[in-house]
Amino acid sequence: MTPFWLQHQLGIATFLGILLLIALGNLLALRRLGTYPLPPLFPRVSVLLPARNEEAVIGDCVRSLLAQDYPDFEVLVLDDGSTDGTGDVLAALARTDDRLRVLTGRPLPEGWLGKHWACQQLADAATGELLLFTDADTVHHPQALRAGVAAMLAERADLMSGFLRQRLHNWGERLTVPAIFWCFFSFLPIPLAHHIRAPGLSLTNGQWMLFRREAYRAVGGHEAVRQSPIDDIMLGRRVKAKGLRWRVVDAGDYVSCRMYSGFRAAVEGFTKNLFAVFDFRLAEYLFVWVWMLLVTVEPLAVSLLWPLGLARSVFALWPALLAVGEMLALWGIALARLRFPRRLMFLYPVSMLLLVFIAFRSLLWTATGRATWKGRTLPRQRVRIL
Repeated sequence: MTPFWLQHQLGIATFLGILLLIALGNLLALRRLGTYPLPPLFPRVSVLLPARNEEAVIGDCVRSLLAQDYPDFEVLVLDDGSTDGTGDVLAALARTDDRLRVLTGRPLPEGWLGKHWACQQLADAATGELLLFTDADTVHHPQALRAGVAAMLAERADLMSGFLRQRLHNWGERLTVPAIFWCFFSFLPIPLAHHIRAPGLSLTNGQWMLFRREAYRAVGGHEAVRQSPIDDIMLGRRVKAKGLRWRVVDAGDYVSCRMYSGFRAAVEGFTKNLFAVFDFRLAEYLFVWVWMLLVTVEPLAVSLLWPLGLARSVFALWPALLAVGEMLALWGIALARLRFPRRLMFLYPVSMLLLVFIAFRSLLWTATGRATWKGRTLPRQRVRIL
């Protein structure tokens, strides 16, 4: 064992220790919907829902939205060129409740991504003081809108987003979806992000985004991010860059979502998003994912090889065991707090290896213009070295 490798191992353990401090801070700071006082008056809310080939889920979502215990709201759904029975389901629901307005999407203009154009059309047609963007695969508790608006008004937020309860139906989803939320929960110091203007210190979840209408217009709406694969994250960054108030809450007691239907959909979705989160900066992206691969694999390998008499001349056992323990603690905290099955913590090496694979796939597919979403090919992005 050489001093260099011992310092290297201690560096990994220290890095994971810092992540543990971030996760513990988030555990204490992330406030739940339902813990805020109700305001004396509730402003009008427009719930905005883009839908493209969502026949299997759109009915449950819209019915849950129409069942909201809220004094003044409307639900606008835009059928974005669906080729299944989405339009029929919406038409039947619209006949039963005049608070539901169904819009037909206009042709996609050049230079726009499909969902972004749908969201912009919805916002233009909305009449509410507050705009709630949500997805067709979400289901909302009857008190969700009341709790969300109460939180927004109490926080004086211009944009509020939330961690939802993610419904996982198969092992492809269990091994991929929690890994993304683990990254956000472990790397984003929420208390700091709430009080520092830095746009990069933000996480906005497009499954549930509650905007003040004036703030949405001030940042340019979806038109300002019309070519970005991560419109939600970019809108949050623009809010912070403008000096407006961005907040994130735990909405999991009130809203659930099935983010992706199976492993293939998860891979497609994360392929679209991961490289974009880094603003297509190659050096930073490669460093982060190579480092995360090392942090995941090396401590485990040393811990397994040491009892066999291997690796003893280079590595020490105790820093490797410490790092493995830190990773288990990190995953346990994030999974428990975000309502994922806790037993998945023991499968973190599999999840991390899958995530690293998807990260490199995202780089390749994005750089070559092969990334797709909802049957549409996304535009090829310009890769920057720094």
